[in-house]
Amino acid sequence: MPATQDSASSLVPLKGFDCTAIAQLTDVSSLEQCEGDGRSTVFSDKTGMVKAARMLLSSVTKVLVLADCIVIKQIISSRNKVLVTLEQLERVSTFQEFVQIFSQFGNEMVEFAHLTGDRQNDLKDEKKRARMAAARAVLEKCTMMLLTASKTCLRHPDCESARINKEAVFQRMRLALEQVIEIVTDTRSCGEAKALPVSIYAGIKDFKVKVEGLRDSLYCVSCEAVAAQLEALVEKTEDFTDSAYTSHEQRETIIQLCQITRQETKQLINTWRHAQQSLKAKEATDEVELSILKTCQSVSDLRRELHRVAVGRATELLKLHSDHLVLQALKASGGDGNLEAVADYAGTLTEHKEQLVETCRLLCHISGTEPLEITCVHAEETFRVIGPQIISAAQTLALHPTSKIAKENLDVFCEAWESQLCDMAILLKEINDVFEGRRGDKKTYLSLPRPGKHSVNLKTVKAAKLDAEEQTTIAKLGLELCLLTSDVDSEVERWDEQDHEMVRLCQIISSMAYSMYLFTRGEGLLKTTLDLFHQAEVLSDQGLQLCHILHSLSTQLLDEDRILILSETEKLSAACQQLQVCAKTPVQGKSAIFQKVDSSIQNTKGILTVVVYLLPVCNKLIRKCKSERSCVASPQHWREKQLSTTVSEETLNGKGSNGFGVKSLEQHMANLTFLESK
Repeated sequence: MPATQDSASSLVPLKGFDCTAIAQLTDVSSLEQCEGDGRSTVFSDKTGMVKAARMLLSSVTKVLVLADCIVIKQIISSRNKVLVTLEQLERVSTFQEFVQIFSQFGNEMVEFAHLTGDRQNDLKDEKKRARMAAARAVLEKCTMMLLTASKTCLRHPDCESARINKEAVFQRMRLALEQVIEIVTDTRSCGEAKALPVSIYAGIKDFKVKVEGLRDSLYCVSCEAVAAQLEALVEKTEDFTDSAYTSHEQRETIIQLCQITRQETKQLINTWRHAQQSLKAKEATDEVELSILKTCQSVSDLRRELHRVAVGRATELLKLHSDHLVLQALKASGGDGNLEAVADYAGTLTEHKEQLVETCRLLCHISGTEPLEITCVHAEETFRVIGPQIISAAQTLALHPTSKIAKENLDVFCEAWESQLCDMAILLKEINDVFEGRRGDKKTYLSLPRPGKHSVNLKTVKAAKLDAEEQTTIAKLGLELCLLTSDVDSEVERWDEQDHEMVRLCQIISSMAYSMYLFTRGEGLLKTTLDLFHQAEVLSDQGLQLCHILHSLSTQLLDEDRILILSETEKLSAACQQLQVCAKTPVQGKSAIFQKVDSSIQNTKGILTVVVYLLPVCNKLIRKCKSERSCVASPQHWREKQLSTTVSEETLNGKGSNGFGVKSLEQHMANLTFLESK
């Protein structure tokens, strides 16, 4: 870095010389001077042109490298400032001092978040982007934890559990800051020890590549290498078979499939060797081709079973923990000052933590891509760390049951646990998409609107990107939208008729809403606000089509059921029309565009809320109609046996939408004025 200034100055004349040389060689006015002899010499000096072009490209490359070095230096400098302030925060002893230093820390973290966010978007390596996203997520969530944990420790300086809780947060933030620097500088402080272990999916993929490579050459790899790779692969399946949470039937199936794969591979090796020795052929024979197909099929069956076991386990755990009963019990026991009850529930939470950690490890094996593997590892580490932090926060509250700060601290850590469960549900969906070949953008309706369709406002709305502050503002709204899409997907999965038109439309609406959620994170196919408004317009059209289907369904119902469906259909139609009007209304100016983004997402949330409510109701009605075959032909039968459907107000308002949202550092800092009064 010391040579940065000299490098910059040396590039200026070089770049100017290159541009001038090319300009002179391509100057059209020189044609007039050469018309006398009947020849054109503008491009005759090809050697000079090539030399000048190469020099210009070299200069541009040096400028880009220099700019990259400057960005890296800015991030390192910003990290160093954060570390210094972090150490000061760890040593403070009064609320007044903490308020002053945390205000400075907040400003520095905002700057660091902006720099690392831009760097993440510029990274081309998907693994680095995933690692950067994981590290930034840790820093984002730990900022609020640091605030409440430090306040608790200041209020109760002699409390050992409060001190342990605080130290764990500071340590995790330092590790995340170090990981960011490792990514931007492409170095590792601990060598290759941090490298991800090879997953079963990656092992199977490499194994199949080598086996299928035999079609081109029987000598591309040795028999011993293939056999050894298979054994290493089978050994990794012990993470599944040795698990205490794997059922006996699942364990037996996995072992059986491993044995079948061994047998097919052994047969392949025998056929392979025979072809090499007897025929001395260079390419695969028919017998070898058949063995290749059988071997690949057997290992694919093994992968499919492992995927089914891991995804099934994760789905069950997410359903089990959806009510957060253990967290509620810890809060209640801590508030009552019952240390014995806190210890009991802490044991239960520890068991849940171990289950989730092991499940994340299994998901990592079958995730399908390296970025998803990194996300699985991040989820595993998060559960492993937050579990003990919740317990220490609950112990602090039990020792000081009247402390509002201790209660607030426990709430923050519990919200972080709930947030990670939501992230795990999203991760599970992405893993399923990869396994089924959808890779997140699963159907054609997820693409941006085609030219000529839904383009009413193409000329009236100028495409614009949201800046970092606006992205932060709508992030919490986007998370609520994401949770609603998860609710829609869960309700859709409960339908017996997966090919029903209502199911298809609800899946389309959910997927489009999910792409809008990705927009709030700066990800996905929607790159600008114009893309978002197009997507909103298409989504409203799909919602109106759903209204037509609901009207058709209502004609088969009478009395209360018909009134209920029509009432909700009117709500859905109104929400769709409101979204359509919002999407088509031309606006100008940054603030107006941002307001339109906010309104579009709010209206989409309203549509999904109605859909979440209608899906279980319609499923029950259709199931009832199907079980009683005469119900369609005889509407009177519906009058005699009314189907009562009770939907809680929580579901109506969008269940689970109060997860741990993304809170800006400015909001954290705004709360500091109340520190001394608490």
